[in-house]
Amino acid sequence: MDENQPSPPGDITGAAASETSSGVAVLDRAFAILGAFGPADERLSLTELSRRTNLYKSTVLRLLAALEHGGFIRKLEDGQYAIGPEPLRLAAIFQRSFRVGPVIETMLEQISRELGETASFYVRQGERRLVLYRVEPARAVRVSIGVGDEFPIDRGASGKVLLAFSEPNDQRWQEVRERLWAASYGEREAETAAASAPVFGAMGELIGALTLSGPKQRLSAAPTMFAAVATLLKAAGQATEILGGNRSRFDAGISKLNMEQIIDSGANNA
Repeated sequence: MDENQPSPPGDITGAAASETSSGVAVLDRAFAILGAFGPADERLSLTELSRRTNLYKSTVLRLLAALEHGGFIRKLEDGQYAIGPEPLRLAAIFQRSFRVGPVIETMLEQISRELGETASFYVRQGERRLVLYRVEPARAVRVSIGVGDEFPIDRGASGKVLLAFSEPNDQRWQEVRERLWAASYGEREAETAAASAPVFGAMGELIGALTLSGPKQRLSAAPTMFAAVATLLKAAGQATEILGGNRSRFDAGISKLNMEQIIDSGANNA
């Protein structure tokens, strides 16, 4: 059988894929093979690639040979296939072509404007968290922090996020990893509350923590904190997508977010 034969049921080249097709069938099929590899897939067999793409094995085999020639696929000694080095080279070029600052600053301005509190972006520096960018609201009573300020990483919502995604084996932060957000109530300063969500890059690496902070009296109310977390998850997902990452986990986090989680986060910090 070859690619000129009728497509099997569910074939990506059929009418159902017409809306996402590039119009060049061989490229669509090659991209489908690359897309068949998930984050946890170190190697896949020819049979599994055929099953995941709904393409005939003979078609997959020819495309694999071309992708291997271009460095996008590696054939392993056991006959299975793995991603080759070329995507990594292209990802590095993509990352260098991007400046994170404009992306993050746009998100911070949007968050601060919508919620009327201080929006900031933290990165980890050893056992400290550093303010890389921040936007403050015009209101008189607000949390005031400056670019370059450093705080302990073990206190505050952004610290929890940075620890959760830079130390993936630490079970203390498993809930943060699952929810994609953290909240704090008076941890660094008694009168301050905050919420934070991670931003990831093209390779799934942690870029930093998108954070909203404000007076505890205003921000700690469950409906206000709920709005803050929902807004942060949406913005973090958008920033991750712009930087080449996958935003689907953020969309899933928003769909699962509920008021009980917010109330629990406040009770745990009481």
